[in-house]
Amino acid sequence: MSIALLTLIILGLSALGYLLGRQRALAAVEGDARKLHSLPSYYGASVFLFTALPAFLTLLVWLIAQPLLIERSVAGMITPADIPAGTTLSLVMSDVQRIAVGTEQLVADGMSETELAALQADPAGLRSALGRLGVSVAETTTPNVLEAAKAYRASASLGHFGMIVAALALAVAGLLISAFRVTPELRARNIVESFIRVLLIGASTVAILTTLGIVFSLVFESWHFFQLYPAKDFFFSLTWNPKFGGGSSLGVWPLVWGTLYVSFVALVIAVPLGILSAIYLSEYASPTVRSVAKPLLEILAGIPSIVYGLFALVTVGPLLRDWLAMPLGLGASSSSVATAGLVMGIMLIPYVSSLSDDIINSVPQSLRDGSYAIGATPSETVRQVVLPAALPGIVGAVLLAASRAIGETMIVVMGAGAAAKLSMNPFEAMTTVTVKIVSQLTGDTEFASPETLVAFALGLTLFVFTLGLNILALFIVRKYREQYE
Repeated sequence: MSIALLTLIILGLSALGYLLGRQRALAAVEGDARKLHSLPSYYGASVFLFTALPAFLTLLVWLIAQPLLIERSVAGMITPADIPAGTTLSLVMSDVQRIAVGTEQLVADGMSETELAALQADPAGLRSALGRLGVSVAETTTPNVLEAAKAYRASASLGHFGMIVAALALAVAGLLISAFRVTPELRARNIVESFIRVLLIGASTVAILTTLGIVFSLVFESWHFFQLYPAKDFFFSLTWNPKFGGGSSLGVWPLVWGTLYVSFVALVIAVPLGILSAIYLSEYASPTVRSVAKPLLEILAGIPSIVYGLFALVTVGPLLRDWLAMPLGLGASSSSVATAGLVMGIMLIPYVSSLSDDIINSVPQSLRDGSYAIGATPSETVRQVVLPAALPGIVGAVLLAASRAIGETMIVVMGAGAAAKLSMNPFEAMTTVTVKIVSQLTGDTEFASPETLVAFALGLTLFVFTLGLNILALFIVRKYREQYE
């Protein structure tokens, strides 16, 4: 039974519990709801909660704990001889899990256990069969690893069956017990409202837990990378030259430079145009012009980045090459920082413009009226009153645009190329951190190599840069906001 089907069954039992609880509450008072402590729907909801919550909590805990417990029990089957040089036990266990999942898929596709056993005796044939399913397995798979995968699969199947039995048993027990507890004196509303309060508290912590999960996963995998590749070479080398199989030079600075250079060019285009258009739409444009121009400007935000990438590749790149780069002797390639930055800047204009326009419109009209009362012109009012008052919000809009620029991939791939280099020439091809993260994790790669794990170190580096940008922007916002509160 799949998790989806089990979830539907539990929800069905919970819905039955709702109807049963409501009916029993009304039956206890012979249909006169005024004699109940709570509305009839609260009694049904309380039975629904006691039916669904224990089952779903058990399901959640089981899904989290089962892989950890199985991995701990299976890890003892791996000997030091099964761990290739330059890798760790956790990487080998990742291979064990992939093999177990792949063989389970082969059985689900119709392969018999006899055929599977014969296939597991042939590591090359097993790798080929799993490869057709999109499961990548290391070339150094040993018999112990295959046996560990077999044990992992057997334990996972047994655990899955136990999870189904436990979840259904708790759902049925919760339904029966909570339904028989329904009496006119039961404070069903208090029970339901307490659950809603806990639910709201849990929802408010989702962002924090998500952030912690992202950070811990990046730190954990980056630690694996730095165990295989020297940290000083990663942070201080000026060469990016990955070679699967060994002999790589994985210096991060050419990628960081490309990211910052492309983002800088994009912001030079987007920030002035976005802010000026926001000032015009909010302070000078008539209602008719604004109702037409603002939606048209925001259409740019709805265009997929791949379309911008094609525009950069087919139109902007050749134009910059033929009209500027080649006449000035600065390059002969249509893929360049200027190409990607210009197109990305066009894409970012609505991010800056729309948010800045909303912020400027939120400035109190009394500030404008006071400025006009002392003889200031509209342009002086905009420069000396409106923009300073709206500065914190405008900084936030620029920060959003900068984060979008740093994380963009498709435009850089198609507009800036894939060359990792340190150069001041904007008409040369360069690349960014995000592009290399994708390229290092694409294809038939093994997570046992530093050339693959470097993607997590790059992600952590990008996260630190973005965090620093957010802290700087928050400092600026707080400093200037105090003047207008």
